[in-house]
Amino acid sequence: MSSLITIIRNKFLDAIRSVNPPSRWKILVVDEHSQQLLNSVLKQFDILEENVTLIESITNNREPQQGFDAVYMLMPTSANVDRIIRDFSAGRQQYAGAHLFFIDGLAEELFQQLTSSPAERFLRGLQDLYVNFWAIEAQAFSLRVPENFFSMYSPSRSDNTARADRDRLEEDIRFAAKSIANVCITLNEFPYIRYYVPAHHGPLGALRPRDSTRDVPRPPENSLRWRTNLARGEQARQYEAAEAEVLSRVLAFEVQAALDEYKRANPEFPKQDRARQRATLIVTERAMDTVAPLIHEFTYQAMANDLLPIEDGSKYTYKFQSSVGAYEDKTAILSDADTVWTDVRHLHMREAIDKLMADFNKFLIDNAGFKGEGAATLNDMKDMLASLPQYQEQREKFSLHLSMAQECMDIFERDKLPVVATVEQNCSTGLTSEGKTPKTLVEEMVPLLDSRDVLNSNKVRVIALYIQYREGVPDEDRRRLYQHARLSRPEMDAVNALVHLGVRINRGPGDKDLKRRIKQKRSNEEEYELSRYKPLLRTVIEDQVAGKLDPAAFPYVKDYPTAAPAALSAQVTAPTTSLRSAKPSWHRAARTGSATTETRQRLLVFVAGGMTYSEMRETYLLSNQLGKDIYVGSTHALTPRQFVDDLKVLEINGVGSHAAPNGLRDFRGPRPYQAFYDERYFTRDAPLPRQQQQQTQRAPPLTKSTSSRSVPGASATASTTSVNSSYAPTNGKEKGGKDDKKRRFLRF
Repeated sequence: MSSLITIIRNKFLDAIRSVNPPSRWKILVVDEHSQQLLNSVLKQFDILEENVTLIESITNNREPQQGFDAVYMLMPTSANVDRIIRDFSAGRQQYAGAHLFFIDGLAEELFQQLTSSPAERFLRGLQDLYVNFWAIEAQAFSLRVPENFFSMYSPSRSDNTARADRDRLEEDIRFAAKSIANVCITLNEFPYIRYYVPAHHGPLGALRPRDSTRDVPRPPENSLRWRTNLARGEQARQYEAAEAEVLSRVLAFEVQAALDEYKRANPEFPKQDRARQRATLIVTERAMDTVAPLIHEFTYQAMANDLLPIEDGSKYTYKFQSSVGAYEDKTAILSDADTVWTDVRHLHMREAIDKLMADFNKFLIDNAGFKGEGAATLNDMKDMLASLPQYQEQREKFSLHLSMAQECMDIFERDKLPVVATVEQNCSTGLTSEGKTPKTLVEEMVPLLDSRDVLNSNKVRVIALYIQYREGVPDEDRRRLYQHARLSRPEMDAVNALVHLGVRINRGPGDKDLKRRIKQKRSNEEEYELSRYKPLLRTVIEDQVAGKLDPAAFPYVKDYPTAAPAALSAQVTAPTTSLRSAKPSWHRAARTGSATTETRQRLLVFVAGGMTYSEMRETYLLSNQLGKDIYVGSTHALTPRQFVDDLKVLEINGVGSHAAPNGLRDFRGPRPYQAFYDERYFTRDAPLPRQQQQQTQRAPPLTKSTSSRSVPGASATASTTSVNSSYAPTNGKEKGGKDDKKRRFLRF
């Protein structure tokens, strides 16, 4: 199947290669965010190999390079448009010509500003790339906006702030919708869209209806008693409509609007591919499954991100033993470029260790110069790796995963996770490992809560899972659980905050069981005792592919497939073997020349509010088992530690959190979307030089934002950048009277 990383990489390279000036060499001009996106899929060496002589930051004071054309690869902000115009105005000519590539759609008003400026005669072309999202894995993407968790689920403090909270959330939802539309456009898909409708709770967070946020005042009491919509009247219908405005619905409709807007401007979208059926996009949210981000997972990637200090799911620092026996700190990047990582990341830890051992011994056999009996344990591997200095790259990969696996297993034993995980699995599945209803959960749980050998963070997770299993407990019982665990106030706040994700934590004597539309399926397949729970997202995907997904729980936004193709799809793609009994094969490369894998129907899933690594794992597993190309994305990838920490400060808008240490941004009132976009990607220009005549400065190392290669007549100025969050800007509407002017120099 098509890798998102490869697609984005090729799109960037195709844009750069499309510029072929007479002088052969060209200059690449970037901003902070576009540079981060480029670096996520390309090495700067790869860029320089495309006849790029310099990589410059547009915010820097740059020396004129009138002998070279420039490729501008920028975010379409008002400030960047002003900078482009400034490069070719007031008697200044920065480059011989400008080829503009915007990461997302350029707003119509900014396009008009460009084409009516003095810079217009230097513009050689303009193209919108629509790649403003992070391809973090082959089948996973992220918007990298973890602060959106708080705008989506933090409750409004009062009626006075409710309107501002909702308006701020609507800005974030529109941003997320445009980013999701970017993914669809990049994949050349105009999908059917379905969204999750919860049965056990209404709108959450800022979407919860309040008198100050409703579009109409409360109607007369008698009008709400009529059973038919016609009898109730328009005011009553509009008043009640707010009760259905759940997060996934609002987001799904915004995605549909963004795609419709793009299709109006580009009627040929999507380019027809008769061999591939139309895709489906499912929009759901974190509140659909609040068990998955709490439970301990024991597949390699999920377990490592839970237990180890891995930064952003990709950076890990470990002790590496050199050929002379000395230990040194080394930072590794966990990415799809590491084949050892991709081969084992979705395996259960026991299987992952076995595979690492087998692959290492095979490596020794293939290495004719090595003499020995092979490795039987992780410690054997550790000793042998130090004796292979001539195979540096392979040594580092095996050493990295040896270190990670060993540390995970040490923590597994030290923190009493076998006992903790047993209680977690019984709570999350509602069954013991023997398939019976657990009757001694409290007796098993209380000793864990009393124990000082169990971390408080794990006690929080156990209590939260137990409360969800019981669908709420009396306040006094909850207080006693907190006392047994000796939880701090923030840790108690984390459990209590689950109520803002639709979880019932308090249960009275007359409360009935909640009616849920999506439930954990009971499985009779062979599985590990501590890995029995499967994310609810797996059930949703399986039911969607089989044509059994409840339309009441997941209605369509607009278009929906006819019954015949749906039935045919279910008949063709239904798995003939057990998902758990089949050997894992998601890491295997597709067969060369296979037509079916290139034209399989796609399924896109977006989880607003954060996706877990277990949900990402299920995407790969089900893709192969169900014969579909499945992609999963979210506002961010989250770990249990991050989820609990965010719950602690959910009621105070994230103040003190890692994602939003100062809380949510101040909202001063409704504004144009371009203003929101400009604020999100605001960057300051470098200070003006003291002297008008600056000497040419040499470029810094390739890790900096300015890079160069030796070409006569070219000079570079140094620049520095900072990482920014992802964002999808607005797509300006096409106006009929301006089409001719736009087509004069635009290339699509």
